[in-house]
Amino acid sequence: MAGRDKRRRAAPLEDDEQQLRRRQEEAALLLRRIKGLVRWVVEEVAAGRSPSIVLHRYRNYCSSADSASPCPCACSYDVPVGTDVLSLLHKDYHTSRLNVLLRVLLVVQQLLQQNKHCSKRDIYYMYPSIFVEVAVVDRAINDICILFKCSRHNLNVVPVVKGLVMGWIRFVEGEKKVYCITNVNAAFSIPVDIEAIKDVVSVAHYILVVEKETVFQRLANDKFCERNRCIVITGRGYPDIPTRRFLRYLVEQLHLPAYCLVDSDPYGFDILATYKFGSLQLAHDANLLRVPDIRWLGVFTSDFEEYCLPDCCLLHLLPEDRRKAEGILARCYLHREAPEWRSELEAMLQKGVKFEIEALSANSISFLSDEYIPQKIKQGMHL
Repeated sequence: MAGRDKRRRAAPLEDDEQQLRRRQEEAALLLRRIKGLVRWVVEEVAAGRSPSIVLHRYRNYCSSADSASPCPCACSYDVPVGTDVLSLLHKDYHTSRLNVLLRVLLVVQQLLQQNKHCSKRDIYYMYPSIFVEVAVVDRAINDICILFKCSRHNLNVVPVVKGLVMGWIRFVEGEKKVYCITNVNAAFSIPVDIEAIKDVVSVAHYILVVEKETVFQRLANDKFCERNRCIVITGRGYPDIPTRRFLRYLVEQLHLPAYCLVDSDPYGFDILATYKFGSLQLAHDANLLRVPDIRWLGVFTSDFEEYCLPDCCLLHLLPEDRRKAEGILARCYLHREAPEWRSELEAMLQKGVKFEIEALSANSISFLSDEYIPQKIKQGMHL
C-alpha cells in the first residue's frame, strides 16, 4: 500500500529454523554454565571451603541528583556500579541469599534440561518455608540473570501476562496467529514469548500506550482504532516485563512513534517513567526493556484549566502523593534526560492537585477519543 495505508513489515532477522537452532544453542550454553557453577559449589563445600559468588550491582538511577553538583552520579543503563559478594562463610543476609539463589538455580537447570517453563510462583511453592515469599524468588531470578548475563526469558521462567493490545497489527507468536487487524477494536493479550514473534505487519501510524484498562476499554468502545490508524497498548497499571518488551519490539521493528497517556498524579508519572527509563529492580535489563523515545501525551496538570474541567474532578495530593513526587523529582535521569518532564511534575507538586484521565469525560463521554488524543498528536502537544 502507498501513502496513508503504507504497510510496515518487521524484517525477519533469520528464518524459523535458524531462530530455533540459535535458541537451542543459547539454552545449551546457559545450561552448561549453570551445571558448571553448581558443580563448583558442591566441590567447594565438600572440600570444607566456603564458596563465594560475586554479583554486579546495577543502578539506572539514584535519588541524590543535583544539577548544580560538579560530580555527576555513576548511574548507567549498562555499566555496573558495584558488587555484592555472596558467601556461606558468614551467617548473615548474604548467606540466605546465596542459599535461595542456588535452590532457584537448580529449578532453572531442570527447566532447561526438560525444555519446560514455569512461573516464579511455581518455584516459590517448591520451597515455601525457605523462600518465605514470592519476592525472595524474584530477587534470586534477578541475581541469576546478572550472574549469567541473560534475561528472564532465557531461564524458562515465564510471567503471567496482564497487558492488552488492539489496533492495526497482525503477527504470529509461535503457532498462534494474532490478527488484531481483523477487528481493530478488540483486545488481545500481549504475547509472552517475544522471541517467537514473526510475520509482523502493520499499517499503523503510531503506538498509543494508556495507563489503565478502563481508558483502553473507553477507546475500544469509541472505536478509536477504527477511526485512527494506530496500535493501542495498556499495561493495566505498572507494566509487566512482556508488555514492556513487546512495546520495545514494536517501536524498533516498525519504526513507529510511541505516545503515553497516564493520570496526572505521581503514580501515573512513575508508570510513564518506567516505560522510558526502566525500573530500579530490573536495572540490569533496562536497555532491553525501556523505550527511550516514548513521548508523554498527557494528562498534564495544565490540561485541567486548558479543557475547562469542573472543580469536582480535581483532587488534592495526599501526603503519600507528595512523598512519591518528591522522590521521583530527585531521580538523576530527570535532570539529565527529561528536564521538561521534571518541570511538569514540579508544577503538579506546586499546585498540590491531581486528576485522572477519565476526568476529561466531564466535557463529553467520548471527548478523550474524539478530540483530546487526536488533536494532541496532530498538533504535537506532547513532551
